This record gives sequence, structure tokens and C-alpha cells, in this order.
Amino acid sequence: MFEEKLDALSRMTTEHMALPFPPGFRGLDIEDQDMVMLDADAYGYAASVLKGPLTEQRRAGLTRMTAVFDKVLPAIDDEYATRYYTHVRDMTLLAAEVENLREK
Repeated sequence: MFEEKLDALSRMTTEHMALPFPPGFRGLDIEDQDMVMLDADAYGYAASVLKGPLTEQRRAGLTRMTAVFDKVLPAIDDEYATRYYTHVRDMTLLAAEVENLREK
């Protein structure tokens, strides 16, 4: 199960890098979140999980980040950006799941 989830996360990060960033979202804040930084941080956490276990601090950051999407996603009013950030959220959730499986 762990290896399958890890492989899925690897595919999601590769897919993410191929997606164009939503037009008009550079420099945009939604629910007090800089959308470029949200994207970059989410990818950074996912990439870190692929490399190995996170520190306690990074694990806590990943957990906090998953909650941010609950506020941000409903506030996005662009169809493509909603799909894009839903993918980013799903990647973040999968990274947290992989990290949790790693602990066991």
C-alpha cells in the first residue's frame, strides 16, 4: 500500500509540473493566502515526502496546509483555477497520507 501511494504521489507531482499556472493568479491573495506561495509550498511538501520522512516541524506544516485548502477552494471563482488548486490540494492530501503511512 505504501509503495503504491508513493508512486501515485510521484505521478501527481509530475502532472502538477506540467499544468500551466492559472492566468491572473500571480500576486493574487485569496483568504489571506498568496496563491503562488500556496502552490509552491504544496509542491515543496510533496517533493519532500517523496525524498523521505519529514521532520516534526515539516509534518506540522503539511497538516496545516491541508486545512488551508478548505478555506481557499470555495473562494476561487475561476473554473480552471478551481481544477488546478483541487489537484494541488489532492497532491497535498496524498503527501500527508504517505507521510502517515511511513510512520507505521
